[in-house]
Amino acid sequence: MSPTTDHTTSDPVLEQPATESTSATAATLRRLYLARFGFAVVWAALLALTGSDLGLVAGVLLVLYPLVDVASAVIDARASRARELRLNIVISAVAALGLALAAASGVPAVLRVWGAWAVLAGVVQLVLGLRRRRLGGQWAMIFSGGISTVAGASFIAMASQDDPALTSLAGYAVLGGIFFLISALRVKP
Repeated sequence: MSPTTDHTTSDPVLEQPATESTSATAATLRRLYLARFGFAVVWAALLALTGSDLGLVAGVLLVLYPLVDVASAVIDARASRARELRLNIVISAVAALGLALAAASGVPAVLRVWGAWAVLAGVVQLVLGLRRRRLGGQWAMIFSGGISTVAGASFIAMASQDDPALTSLAGYAVLGGIFFLISALRVKP
């Protein structure tokens, strides 16, 4: 890009043809997506083992998931300079705090907070995936963002049912992890 190009309207990394900057962004995203996949699978297994009882371990796991999302968004934002990630950082940090508070109130409160977070974070992921189409592998992120919004609404609805359970969150995490793995394998170098 020339020095006179206006950088205020969109993300300069995504406007450029494949360059050293987009290659570095793609490499960072690949590593980040692979790490997110591994984390999601391990987290889901641990929640499935402990989630029937909303005790200390399940509470820590619930808070940890959005905190990992915050850390991942910070890494991604440093690599890509995507503005949407700032919003995701705030949403996930608030979700972590909300989940810490909700865990003391019971499973329905946790499902409501998790659901609201899934809806908002899903919209951000969907928008970011659409903007990053040229990097490759983003159709999975677009699809994941859409599913997250629907799943979030279902978690909120589940909170009103008799005897709601946290185990559905494990399935949500695994599915999200699979989408991260697909994206990692499809991001263009």
